[in-house]
Amino acid sequence: MFWRLLIQLIRATRARVVLALVALAGGAAVSSALLNLYFDAERKVTQEFRTLGANVVIAPPRIAGDTEPPLADVAVMEKIASAGTPEVVAAAPFLYAVARAGDREQPIIVAGTWPSAARRMAAWWDLQGAWIDDGDTQRCLVGRNVARMFNLVVGDSLAVQQGARRAQLTVAGIATTGGAEDSQVLVTLSVAQQLAGLDGKIAMVQMSVTGAPQRIVAFAAQLSRTLPGLEVRPIRQLAEAEGQLLSRIRLLVFAAVALILALTTLCVLATMTAVAMEHRRDVGLMKAIGGEMSRVVRLFLAEAGLLGLTGGLIGWAGGLLLSEWIGRSVFGVAISSRPEVLPLTVALMTAVALAGALPLRLLTHVRPAVILRGQ
Repeated sequence: MFWRLLIQLIRATRARVVLALVALAGGAAVSSALLNLYFDAERKVTQEFRTLGANVVIAPPRIAGDTEPPLADVAVMEKIASAGTPEVVAAAPFLYAVARAGDREQPIIVAGTWPSAARRMAAWWDLQGAWIDDGDTQRCLVGRNVARMFNLVVGDSLAVQQGARRAQLTVAGIATTGGAEDSQVLVTLSVAQQLAGLDGKIAMVQMSVTGAPQRIVAFAAQLSRTLPGLEVRPIRQLAEAEGQLLSRIRLLVFAAVALILALTTLCVLATMTAVAMEHRRDVGLMKAIGGEMSRVVRLFLAEAGLLGLTGGLIGWAGGLLLSEWIGRSVFGVAISSRPEVLPLTVALMTAVALAGALPLRLLTHVRPAVILRGQ
């Protein structure tokens, strides 16, 4: 009997019920998409920041009064690899040497590394030409400023030397980064070690580590204990910028969801007020024949709850499409759907529908005598 009355109640006000359902489904769709963004924002923002390069640097400490830059043994890479975790995207050793190049023997900075590891941290580079391989001792990458200084194009030869040590290289690519790399020549680590006469030595290790800023700092502290005698430093500018961006995204999502829920509640509130006015006569007749008001209220609350449940489910499905569009527009990849968003969206919309049903309390004040007199 209860469900029959509920169906008849919905049919009697189906136009207003559809209006409330559309409002709930629309609010649920946007809320669901924003909640997916909130839960997946850390992973997407972290991926974007990892394309900006290294965010952790490992280097030997400087000794006061020592004019030569401190060096570490390349064997430290084995310790880093043994302590590796899923958070490490790449770890590349670097050795820098000041050499001379060209007929005028202009001083340039030669940076030696493992190109395959450095490449995973250089997604933001604008490269004209090709990358070099780890075992490539005959080719190099030159920065934009170096290419301009020596009028180099891809395929040209470049001779670099330091003292009696010399290397004849072919330009494989020209890199534009907007940073220090624009004024460097990038070669394999073995070539830089041979030029500098520092076999088996490196100046630093640059690492790209995923995770929130707090996790990166914790990882650096843990790695520092594994590498005694070396300094492990997070690049705080990147970590702080990442943390600030995540905080702003979360604040924006919270504010947007709160505003959407408020507007949806107002729409449902207006609809339920009209429903309450339409059902004054029905409620008066129920009370006149002995119907309990608690059952009448449960009937209308069941209608509101059913609307919230249905609107939440429809909106969640629409939110999947909306979140995919937001992800591809903002991050270039789809935002992953999180399983916790479905029950959260349904619960929020049900709460909104029940909050919007507050005007139904007006029906408790209906007097049967007034209704029967046609007033």
